[in-house]
Amino acid sequence: MRVGELARSSVLTVLVAMATLGAAGQAFAFDDKIFDDKSGVKPKSSPWEVFQFGFSAYKNGHKEQAVEAYKYAAENGQIGATWKLARMYAEGDGVAQDDYAAFKFFSEIADQDVEPGSPEESYVSDALVALGDYLKQGIPGSPVNADPITAQEYFTRAAANYRNPNAQYELGKMFLKGEGGAKASVRQAGRWLQLAAEKGHAGAQATLGNLLFQSGKVVRGLAMMTAALSRATPTDQPWIRSMQEEAFAVSGEADRRTAISLADDMLAKGVTGAEQQ
Repeated sequence: MRVGELARSSVLTVLVAMATLGAAGQAFAFDDKIFDDKSGVKPKSSPWEVFQFGFSAYKNGHKEQAVEAYKYAAENGQIGATWKLARMYAEGDGVAQDDYAAFKFFSEIADQDVEPGSPEESYVSDALVALGDYLKQGIPGSPVNADPITAQEYFTRAAANYRNPNAQYELGKMFLKGEGGAKASVRQAGRWLQLAAEKGHAGAQATLGNLLFQSGKVVRGLAMMTAALSRATPTDQPWIRSMQEEAFAVSGEADRRTAISLADDMLAKGVTGAEQQ
């Protein structure tokens, strides 16, 4: 599963929220009022304080204690603790990697009634994208089968309600291919891709650039793919580079030179190219 890359932009908001834990995350020490090294979390501990303890333990490399603390906090209503557990199981971070366990934790989060604009919206937005990604292919050896229609529903909820760029990108790709029960539509795909591209999503920028290139907007398309390649993560760079090089190979020298100059201008000004359509 490709869950490790799913929520890069929404996670930034979460990390900012986590920073409010302040001194709790700066120096790790067992709090004998909350946690006992032998028996674990003490009964009737404050879920928020246990969550703080878990965050501090995690940051200082005590991930077994962090997991136990997060489980207690999650069972007592701390949505952030549930999100941390989901991520840890999805990535095999301090626990054995288990996509089905992650799926169940993400599902608990997605079932929460969190309004857009809430401090907790990033948890829900990220969880919806993760669930959509799982459901696109299913989880082998688990009750979770491939269900692209439901996957699209999760992506749509995250894209429309929470403006999640990863979800917008996934929807754009599904409309391009006619997946998830949706009729293939370049127009709908372009709409979602542009929304994600305007938020700095390199994959969306590259895909939209390729669509522009294929539609005859050669220079703009080449420039967007080139700028996207410079902004892309190492995971995305290979396929974006392949797409860009294929387009450059069939373009004229003048168009290539102009596109490179335009891409440099986009990068210097911090614009995506989609913003100028």
